[in-house]
Amino acid sequence: MLITDLLKENAASRGQDIAIVEINPKAASDRSVSWREYEEGLSYPDSARRREMTWQYFDDQANRVANFCLSRGIGRGNKAAMLMMNALEWFPIYFGILRSGAMVVPMSFRNTADEAQSCLALTDADAIFFGPEFTGMIRDIHGDIPSLATRVLVGPDTGDADFALNYSRIGSFPCDDPGIDIAPEDAAAIYFTSGTMGKPKAILQTHESILSVCRTERKHHGQTRDDVFLCMAPLFHTGSMMHWLGSLISAGGAVLLREPKPESILKTVSEEGVTIAFMLVPWAQDVLQALENDTLSLSDYELGQWRLMHIGAQPVPVELISRWKKFFPSQQYDTNYGLSEAMGPGCVHLGVDNSHKIGAIGLPGEGWQARIVDDDGNPVPQGQIGELTVRGPSVMKCYYNDPEATEAALRDGWLFTGDMGYVDPDGFTFLVDRKKDIIISGGENIYPIQIEDHIRKLSQVLDVAVIGANHKRLGEVPIAIVSVKPGCDCDEEDIMAHCEDLPRYKRPRRCVFGDVPRNPTGKIEKPRLRATYADMLLSREPVAVK
Repeated sequence: MLITDLLKENAASRGQDIAIVEINPKAASDRSVSWREYEEGLSYPDSARRREMTWQYFDDQANRVANFCLSRGIGRGNKAAMLMMNALEWFPIYFGILRSGAMVVPMSFRNTADEAQSCLALTDADAIFFGPEFTGMIRDIHGDIPSLATRVLVGPDTGDADFALNYSRIGSFPCDDPGIDIAPEDAAAIYFTSGTMGKPKAILQTHESILSVCRTERKHHGQTRDDVFLCMAPLFHTGSMMHWLGSLISAGGAVLLREPKPESILKTVSEEGVTIAFMLVPWAQDVLQALENDTLSLSDYELGQWRLMHIGAQPVPVELISRWKKFFPSQQYDTNYGLSEAMGPGCVHLGVDNSHKIGAIGLPGEGWQARIVDDDGNPVPQGQIGELTVRGPSVMKCYYNDPEATEAALRDGWLFTGDMGYVDPDGFTFLVDRKKDIIISGGENIYPIQIEDHIRKLSQVLDVAVIGANHKRLGEVPIAIVSVKPGCDCDEEDIMAHCEDLPRYKRPRRCVFGDVPRNPTGKIEKPRLRATYADMLLSREPVAVK
């Protein structure tokens, strides 16, 4: 069984049911159109606010993509990259590549030209499907990648894509399954790490790894055919695509919302009957701020069917969920912990029945094991901080073309996550920070997340990041970069006074006000902050801590 087989089963049993709806709040028209209308000449894809695709058409289009790939010599052992914004086309292209036997290579739409070229060269990509936003980038770099013989523009050709085929040609290929023999253990996908610790690494996953996520997601969140899943996070990242797999295995509906904003989120949940939504912390913060400021009113929307909100991809402040529960008291909540090396979310999760443990990432997921170990890989006593390691059905096969990094991350089947945490007496895992983000100040370990969580308790604070600044005597000391909520007053003295509740060595030595940069999955881009602020204390006297 493969995920492409699940798609075929859904097409056979629920062919005329809507599989996925795309909502584009910025569309030029309020028209609602079917996928087939788009195929018959509707311009791609911003001319309609709402597009939809049935399971049957999804399966047919995936077969056309597979047959197209095979006609270009792209099959077993080849790689086909995807560089696209979230769009309905993403799904049949992804499944079509897999059905051809080739490996799919999703790429970040935030890549610079140099980063995109590096990813394509690292994976020896044979083909790329790209959106119109990236025409100039691919035109400039494709000549430097000898393997990249097939280039497909997924969108209108405005005359500057003569180096590429147009996706409209896919419609002329057969919609029959090409029948490629693919084994569960065959390589299926190459994903990239988020790069928050430096240059992204390529992660090789198998078909069985992806299928196992379907089972885990359904077990954790109980999807049925009656559920409608709201998908907003970037599809190139495992955290988004893999949560949707719960809809695939249950044959439930899904909604792909482009440009999520508080109003469009609530409006989409209301109009499309959404029952499950995967959020990122910034989106939840934005929704809460709009509700607390009376910019939006819950009474304007039909939200009674919304049974579950879950968050992943980054630490979740306890205070955030407490505020959320005030507006949605009957709604279930779950924290998802995962990483691309484990095929995304689910290797550890809080569970919808454990709201009394919000703040923890939770317990080992369905089919997973987890343990906290020391630097030598030995389990540490309960309550002691160490590195989280996990073992389960979707641990990566390797870092592609990087045996040294693979050896460091995989030991005896255990994946070393790089996240530091501890286990409480009830068996719940709590994270304290990334191993590489730990600040060592005068020999003491300082975990920035603990300081960030404390500063977030201030009502004026929208977001915060704590990093280590170089210090001549102590090596490093913590400094805070704070983003203040619009219309609120907050200065450095306010932050410092609030932090007097912390042990002296954990108190920030300075506070800087500005944006807290986050990547598409919501993780703080601390390398960028360190590049800007790490040396600030060497050239300026630190603020005195009382």
